[in-house]
Amino acid sequence: MYRNITGRFQTRAITALILLVAVSVVTPAARAQTNAYPSRSITLVVPFPPGGLADIVARPVAEALGRELGQPVVIDNKGGAGGGIGMGVVARAKPDGYTLLMALSSLTVLPEADNLLGRSPMFALNDLRPIARYTADPTVLAVRADAPWKTAKELIEDARKRPGAINYGSSGNYGTMHVPMEILAQTAGVKLTHVPFTGAGPAVVALLGGQIEAVSTGPATVLQQVKAGKIRVLAHWGHAPLASMPEVASLKELGYNAEYAQWSGLFLPSGTPEAIVQRVRAAARIAAQDAKVREVIQNTGSPVVYLDSPDFEKYVQADARRMSEVVRKIGKVE
Repeated sequence: MYRNITGRFQTRAITALILLVAVSVVTPAARAQTNAYPSRSITLVVPFPPGGLADIVARPVAEALGRELGQPVVIDNKGGAGGGIGMGVVARAKPDGYTLLMALSSLTVLPEADNLLGRSPMFALNDLRPIARYTADPTVLAVRADAPWKTAKELIEDARKRPGAINYGSSGNYGTMHVPMEILAQTAGVKLTHVPFTGAGPAVVALLGGQIEAVSTGPATVLQQVKAGKIRVLAHWGHAPLASMPEVASLKELGYNAEYAQWSGLFLPSGTPEAIVQRVRAAARIAAQDAKVREVIQNTGSPVVYLDSPDFEKYVQADARRMSEVVRKIGKVE
């Protein structure tokens, strides 16, 4: 028995020695890699085409991050599947801090949609680590300036008389432009026809070209067209006046229990070394305070509503719980 105990102690001692040697060999290299970060350019994936909210926010933020980190931060637009394609690319990327993601709130919707449809998931929520939220806007209900509806109530009453006749564009199934319109349709008891595009930019172009009749999108995406007299905003999905469009009523004020916020935020692949995470987090915080970033984003109609990593993580988790219920109500959309 004594020999068995002695043998076990010897085995544990040898194992501990091997682990100690391994750590002493690996840790300096890992530390050196972390301390050298970043030593080359960084890619910021925007999972939508140019022209939408994610792209609008990402460009000034990328410039500010680059100044703070000392390396260029290059935008890579990877649109499709309501943002799922680009989000999946970052979720599968090497967790070394050289691939970042500027996501929209469709990030909390798509995993539940994949589950509902029984398809292979594009990514899992825990594949991505929240770093910083930059904006959180209610979406707005926008139509062409020459549309027959002057108010949201007129559009909804028309939709009630002509089920499915009014079509609207989105950034893809279960995306940030699809979900709010379905929330409104459910609340108002009407049927609208959904036409998916690859992003907000193409959807707004289609609206202006007469291919579709309405969109729900972030104020930043349509504000310049509103100022140019080409687009009319009928209502918004918030609960307080919009800073960029204070005259526009909320759907709740009009008697429709429809609320939705389209947020934008920075993410890293899960598993990124903590020292690198904190380096990016610090740079992201400075970027949110950068005068040029704030000016560019605010001029498009989306004020900076910054959340640091811990609070943003809680926000994402709460949003995911709420959106799971919304997706189940929408049901299968192929």
